Order: sequence, then structure tokens, then C-alpha cells
Amino acid sequence: MNRPEAGRKPRPIAASLEHGRANPRGISPSLAQILAAAPHRMMFFAGATAVLLSMLWWTLALAAGTWGWAHWPQAPIPTIWAHAMLAQYGMLGPFIFGFTLTVFPRWSGQPELRRGAYVPVFIGVSGGYVLAVIGLLDLRPLLLAGFALLLAGWLYGITRLLGVLRAARSRDHWAWSILAALTLGALGLALFLAFLLGAPGALALAAIRIGTFAFLMPVFFTVTHRMLPFFSNSVIAGYRVVWPAWSLPAAWLLLLAHLLLGALDQPRLRALSDALLALLFLGHWIAWQPWKARRPGLLSVLYMAFAWLPLSFALFAVGGLYGEGNYGAWNMAALHALTVGFFGSMLVAMVTRVTHGHSGRPLRMGAIPWFTFLALQAVAIARVVDSLAGYGALAYTLTGAAWVAAFLPWALRAAWIYLTPRRDGRPG
Repeated sequence: MNRPEAGRKPRPIAASLEHGRANPRGISPSLAQILAAAPHRMMFFAGATAVLLSMLWWTLALAAGTWGWAHWPQAPIPTIWAHAMLAQYGMLGPFIFGFTLTVFPRWSGQPELRRGAYVPVFIGVSGGYVLAVIGLLDLRPLLLAGFALLLAGWLYGITRLLGVLRAARSRDHWAWSILAALTLGALGLALFLAFLLGAPGALALAAIRIGTFAFLMPVFFTVTHRMLPFFSNSVIAGYRVVWPAWSLPAAWLLLLAHLLLGALDQPRLRALSDALLALLFLGHWIAWQPWKARRPGLLSVLYMAFAWLPLSFALFAVGGLYGEGNYGAWNMAALHALTVGFFGSMLVAMVTRVTHGHSGRPLRMGAIPWFTFLALQAVAIARVVDSLAGYGALAYTLTGAAWVAAFLPWALRAAWIYLTPRRDGRPG
């Protein structure tokens, strides 16, 4: 993924910023030009900012409730719904678009996308997110405008990705799986926008669950399904690549079953699909031979992150067997194992790898990524334990603050990388 395409000659960064037009005066590029030099720069910068902004707002909202801050602005909608929507769509969405807008052309052997294909996505998705966060300070019109702009940028991004896949000579089932998940994500955003316009709250709950199980889960599993064996094979001698073609459709079917049975309030039937998902993910983890991936660290963290996935669905299955609804103690523990443990850990692992590879840095974990990754494991464990033990609002607030503290150095370092040219002078 980090290698140049065959036959493509690297261009100096000054030339690449203008897509082939040289800079005869040798003028240093501006920050805006550097940020716009590649889609992953813009979108990852937006995501790194959102990682801190989303959880800072959430932690302050929790603190306001815990300590009774009378002057804290109340969100126009339930805070837990706002947190779920902005964390899933507004925080993780930019990372996913940054990745797909970068790799889809490479996977299909096509030229890199020009700025007109990805700058509008950045404006819509990141601009809409910022407006929505401001709207949470008791400014409902801005909240509505933010989600509308976010959806518009999202739809534009889908159309550009669709154009790349339709022009490809061969069908890439991984790319189409990700595009399907992004399309369902657009559906979730549309449902939430309808709720903001006056539709029943059930649509907001549907949008949140679609975001988790029909958007993020398929994207994260699909990317891991393709990239983890690829990364492993590139550094481990004698590695056996396992890419089962049947497992992506199976995962999709079981995830949609989880979603449908949860909506129908059938926890015991849902427990069956969750148990099968736990076995499916555990089988993949074993088939990918994690014992061979103790080094380098940038590879081992991918396996550590993936280990949260079978655990989370095992917890979902236990919750279903107890007959819990979607927000019982076991299901909340499972949800935090999935979102904080799997999504959060895989975000650090994968984005660190892509960031290093696309900035001319060595493909290894440094002190800051290791700190963030290990601190996040502690946060995830604390959230799972707290969900089961019910320690209360103070513990919830403290783990929110711990998330911010864990991600702060990583996000600041990542933002600095996206705002500076590549170390090796290559484009992108």
C-alpha cells in the first residue's frame, strides 16, 4: 500500500502540489498547499482534530452532569446521541475517507485523484462536523446545518469513490465492501438529519446502530481482512497468507442480522449471530498467525487491536443470553470493547502506519504511538469493567478525560506531520 505504483515516477513536492506544474521560482508551499497535497493529509488532519474535540466535548458534558455545572450549555438533543453520532460519523468518518480516497485508485491501478475530487469532501465532512459540535452548545440551527453539510460532503465522497471503482478493469471485492458500508453510513446520516427536522427519535437510534454495525464494523473488518495479511506477508518470512473469500459476505450477513434482531428486540436470537461473529473473528485472528507477529511493533499492534473484536462479540452474545436489551450492562461492556478497544486501537495502529508510510518515515512504532496505544488499552479495560460494575458517572467522566490524555500527544504529532512536507521529498 505504501509502495509507488509500477511505472509511476515520483515528482518533487512542489510540482506535485500543482499536479505536474513545476514551481520555477522554488517558492516554499503554504500550509494550505501542503495539507491539500494528498487526500489522506486533509482527511487525517480533520480526524486527528476531531479525536480530541469530540472526546473533550463529551468529557466536559459528563463533568457538567457529574458536578452540576449550572452554566454549561445544554445540547439541543440527548448528549449520548450526539456523542455517538459525532464520534462515529464525524470523528472516524474523515479517517475512512482519507484512506479510501488514497488507496482506491492504487488498488484499481488508476492515477491518484486530483484535488477537486477530495477537497470538497474535506470541506463537507470536516466543516459539517465543526458546525455540529458548535451547535451542541445549545445552537440547534448550527447543529442542523452541520449534519446537512456533513451528509453533503459524504455523498460527494461516495460518488467520487464510485467513479474510481466503475473505471477499474477488475472488480475489487474489498473496495466494494467498503463503498457499501459508506453508503449505509450515508443512510444513517440521512435518518439522523430527519430526526433533527422533527422525525421520531427511533430514527436517531437507528442511525446510531447503523453507524456501528453497518458502517464502521464492515469498514474496519474489510480493511483488516485485506491489509493485515498483506502487511504480515511483507515482513514475516514463511508467512501463510489467508484471505478467505467467503468471510466478508458471512460477516456482512451476521452483522445485518445483529442489527435487525436488535431492532426487533430479540436478544436471544441475536445472541446466536453474535456468537457466530465471535467465532468468525477469532478464527481469522488465529488463521493470521499472531504468534509470528511479535515484531515489528507496527505489525504487532494490529494483532493486539484485532483481539478486541472476538471479545466484544462474545460479550454481546452473553448479553443476549441474559435477555438484555441493547443497552444492558453486558451489551454496554461489549459496545465499549468494540468502540474503544477495537475501533480506537485499530485507528491508532492503522493510521500510524499509513501516516509513517506516506510521510517518508520508517515503518515502526515510536514512543508517542506506543504511549497512546497502551494508554488506550487501559481506557478500554476501564470502560468494560465500569460497564459491568456500574461505578457511576465519576468513573465515566474520568475515563473520558483519560481518552483525551491518551490521544493528545498522538493527535498533535500527527497534525504536525500532515502540515509538513514528506521527509523524502516525494509527493503526497
